[in-house]
This record gives sequence, structure tokens and C-alpha cells, in this order.
Amino acid sequence: MGILYRGYARSDCFYGFEGSCGLDCCVKTYDLPIPRAVEHVTLMKNGKLSSLKINLAFIVLLVFAGVSNSARAFELVWTGTASEDLLKSLQNASLLETAKRDNVTDVQEIIANAQAEYRRLISVLYSEGFFGPRIHVFVDGREAATLPPFQRVTAVSKIQVDVTPGSPFQFNRTDVSPLAPETDLPEGFAPGKPARTSIITNATTRAFQAWRAAGHAKVEVAGQRLTANHKQSTLDVDIDMNPGPFLRFGNLTISSESYVRESRLRALMDLPSGESFDPEDLEDGRKRLHRTGAFRSVTIAEADDPNPDGTLDIDLAVTDEKPRRIAFEAELESRDGLSVSTYWIHRNIFGGAERLRLEGEISGIGAQTGGIDYILSAELVRPATFNADSEVAFRIEASQIDDPFYFMKQFEAAFTFTRVISDEFQVAAGLLYQRSNVRDDFGNRQFSTFGVPGMITWDKRNDQLDATSGYYLRGTVMPFTDFMEGASGTYIEGDARAFFTPGNSGVTFAGRFQFGSIIGPTRATTPPDMLFYTGGGGSVRGQPYQSNNVTVGGITSGGLSYFTVSGEVRYRFRAAMSLVAFYDFGFVGETSDFEGSGNTHSGAGLGFRYHTDFGPVRIDLAAPVSGNTGDGLQLYVGIGQAF
Repeated sequence: MGILYRGYARSDCFYGFEGSCGLDCCVKTYDLPIPRAVEHVTLMKNGKLSSLKINLAFIVLLVFAGVSNSARAFELVWTGTASEDLLKSLQNASLLETAKRDNVTDVQEIIANAQAEYRRLISVLYSEGFFGPRIHVFVDGREAATLPPFQRVTAVSKIQVDVTPGSPFQFNRTDVSPLAPETDLPEGFAPGKPARTSIITNATTRAFQAWRAAGHAKVEVAGQRLTANHKQSTLDVDIDMNPGPFLRFGNLTISSESYVRESRLRALMDLPSGESFDPEDLEDGRKRLHRTGAFRSVTIAEADDPNPDGTLDIDLAVTDEKPRRIAFEAELESRDGLSVSTYWIHRNIFGGAERLRLEGEISGIGAQTGGIDYILSAELVRPATFNADSEVAFRIEASQIDDPFYFMKQFEAAFTFTRVISDEFQVAAGLLYQRSNVRDDFGNRQFSTFGVPGMITWDKRNDQLDATSGYYLRGTVMPFTDFMEGASGTYIEGDARAFFTPGNSGVTFAGRFQFGSIIGPTRATTPPDMLFYTGGGGSVRGQPYQSNNVTVGGITSGGLSYFTVSGEVRYRFRAAMSLVAFYDFGFVGETSDFEGSGNTHSGAGLGFRYHTDFGPVRIDLAAPVSGNTGDGLQLYVGIGQAF
């Protein structure tokens, strides 16, 4: 599917690494795979070596060089007429710049980089729309491409790279045909637009993908031609597509062994045999298999040849992940004490990619407030239940919570059904039962609560741990009733986040709004773990954890409503480092309608992020700004942005 670039010129035309004959009459037609087009370019006129000879000479040079010669670090100088931005792109791609930065002193390696530099630079220039460049690489005054192959070079002191890009080319004619219905070609692929090879490749790729999405799995690029007019600095592009036959999905074959049963592999893959071929169906199957966590790798391959009945068979090969995993975690905080936890996972407990997780946690050891908390839970998740894109989960949990505001022993059981609509959107619903014994300022109480929760999640962030654009929306609604000392009501909570980065400024503006309300019961008839608090790393930084609450008639508890507003300005001043300034504000209300009395507080601070492959390491230092809940500076450390 490569674009082709073939060169023709009059006998008196000179083209090669210099790229242009310099004659106004010269028109060239290109027909080589881009970006490998440079491999076709002929070196120098007047009997100088061809590129084939240069490659052979370089091989001979390596064979007979014997041992590497050492030399001092060389000087690298750039000259020519390239603009500042273009020069930066050339230097970023330069092998010599890399060698200079790495303090390479081996002479043969330096010469090899110099001789390969033409190819590197010319591919950058083509990608930017410069089809008539002149490039020279001088090694101590001699053209690198013409260095005698058998001459032993013992030292390199200075290398000069001279680049004259020439005039930028524009598209004159752009044609890709035939096109599948509703093919969306890139906006820049049009007459008068800069003739960048990346745009040509993008246009061809989109045409190719559109035919595959329309059921033509064996589409090919039948022919392609680029014609450059150096007199007018224009480029004509003609690309011929061969859609091939319309195909339907055939049979699913499984060519690997797995501890997951074949019937479950087929259910997870969910190949729509007999329906029109669509590569998105294959990608959806791959994602479903990966989501289970049972497989280390998933390979989906199309048969080389269609079946006589117009169907195309698909082969699935998987490599199982290790079935069991055990982990231990520990966390120490100056205020909340020591927390230790462990969990054990079986990724294929019954042979159908079911996931069992057993978890235990002890927290609050040595805490300044409250006592020790204990949690023990078990969760079983079964994917591809009812349909391929849904899963069900069963969870039970027993806990003892010794909070500064209440002491509670609780048993919880939950059933959850989750439906994945797309990569960004999913919905969930379920059943929840909680049995609680509570002791707090309201006295000793017992709750037996039954709820029907529903949740939607819409995640359009470009990165879940380090977003710079997009948004995230999550909402939960749960009607509930209580069979003992509680009351019936509706629990509502939401979380909205947005991210915006203007241009290439390196500055990201991030905002978050959280809210919640419990409609129906009073504070005394609501289980205390449902009530709302603010303060801490997940809501208002600079204020102690759950420090904002309400007190009525001498009784302190969480509120029936709350909201928080957070804003951050993130500045990435290095590839791996950024600074953050933030401000958080929180409100907890006595009533569910946000109109009653309540308490507010706020905090602000500065943070540092060290960006890694697994997310940014976050360090935030915050102080209280308003409210009467402050307790001095607060330090937060974690993985991923605060939101």
C-alpha cells in the first residue's frame, strides 16, 4: 500500500541527493515506495558513484576496516537556507546529531552516519513538501557520498551539513479512485495545499480503510504515480484502487491452545459469520478478549484467500496470561496512619475467563483520629454474559469502620450488570443490599438497606492518567429503601471533568465539578457511609480528609448534599516534568436541595509531576485558603493526575 516515487528526467538533468535538475523545463514522475523513495536516487553526475555502488562500497569498508578507529568528538555545523522550524525537524531526524549528542568517536560509525544522512534528511524534506532539495554532507571538506571505499580514514574533526530545500511544492491534481461510498479524504489532500507525503499516505490509507469497512477485505493499491513539475513547484497525484470482491465473514478457526474453553473464546470473539466483512468487528473482538485479563496476547488473522461462496475465514490465536496473581500493598500517612492490604486474583477460575478477586485491608493503624478499619471482600466477574459486550459481577464484603464520626459493622452484597456500548461509553445497573450496625452521635442504630443503582460513564479523555484534552462524565442514581431504622430515598452523585490544551503551548487547563444529593431521608435515617464529606486529595486539597461536615443540635455528621469545584493549570516545561497550580472549593449542605445551611472551605497549592510510561508521579503541596477546617500544609503523593 506504499506510495510510489519514480524519477525520469532529460539526459542533461541532474537529480539525486540534490533532488532537482535546476532546469525550468524539468518534469519528473515519481513511482517508488515512500519513504523509501530515496533508495532510487542516483548520486552525482559526471561519473560519480551510484547509490548502489555507495552501498557496496560501504559494505566493503566495514568488512576490511578491521578494527574500529577512535577519534575525538567531531564538530557538527548546519548551513543552508532551511527555515528555523524546518531545520529543527531535520536536526531531530539527523543521525549525526544523535551521534554528536551520544559522543560517538568511532570513525567508521561517524562515516556510516554521514553517508546515511542523505536518506534521513530527504525523507523529512519530502514529508514537508520539498521535492527539489539540494543536500551536501561534507566530512572534513569532502562529500561523504564520494569517500573512496578502500581509503582508511583515521580521524574526523568537522562535518558540515548543507541543506537548500528549494521551493515548497503544492498539489496541482489529486485523484484517488475508485472510492468507497462516504470516504472521508483528508482536507489537505486538495489542489493548492502543501504537497506533503504524509498527506498522500493518509489519503491512500483512508481510501484503503473505507473499502475494507465496506466489505472489501482484499482491497489493493493497484497503481500510483506522482508527477512533479519543478518549473511550477507543483505535484500531481494519481492513485488507483482495486477494491476486490465484496466479502462476508466466514468461519472462526482457533489455532492455539488455551485453558479458556473454546465455546467461551467464540462467545468473547463473537464473529458475525455470514454478515458483511468489517474490520471494526475484528477489533471489537480483540478488545473484548483483552478486557478479560485472561490473555497475554491476542492475534486475529484473515485468511489469505476468500472461500468460493464469498466468505472469508478468520483465525484466532491467544496466549494465556498466568492464571493467578497475589499482591501486597502498604501505605503510610502522618495523619491517617499505616494501611496494609493484599489481594489474590484467579483470571480463569472456571475455564470461561471468569475472574475471582479476594481482598483484605487493615487501615488506620496508629492514626491520629478514629480507630482501625477492617475490610474483607470477594468479587467474581463473568464476561460475555447475555451478550458479548456485557459482563456480570457478584461481590460480597464485610467491614468494620472506626471513623471519627461513627463506628459501623457492615455486610454488603451486590450484583452488577455492565454493558460496554463503545470504548468511551458504558452503562451499568444492579442490585445492592447492606446490613449495618452503627454507633454515632445519633445513638445506636441498625440499617437494612436495599438499592437499585444505575450508572453511566462517558470517557472522552485522550489519556486516563494524564489527560490534556477531552472530557469525562460519570453519573450514579440509586433509589433505595430501608427495612429497619432507615428511610427510603434516592442517592444521586455526579463527576464532570474537562481538559483543554491550546496549540503547542505545553499549558493544560483542567477543571472538575463533583456533586451529590440524598433525596428523601434525614441525616438520622440515612446510613452514615452514604452521607457526604469534603476535604482531602479527592476533593479539596489543603484541607484534612473528610474535615468538612455539618453540625446541627450538637450532632456532627456528613451532609445530605455536597459539591466541589477544582481548577488546575498544568505547565509541561520538560518532556518528563511539569508544574501544576491548583485551587479547590467544597460545600457540604444540611439538606438535599443545596439551599439550606452548610459549610464551605477551600484550599490551593502547587504540584510537581514526573511523567513516566505508566503515568505521572504526582506530588502536591497545599494549604487551606478559607473555612475553619484547616490544619496546616497537606502533602499528597500518588500516581496519575489528581483528576
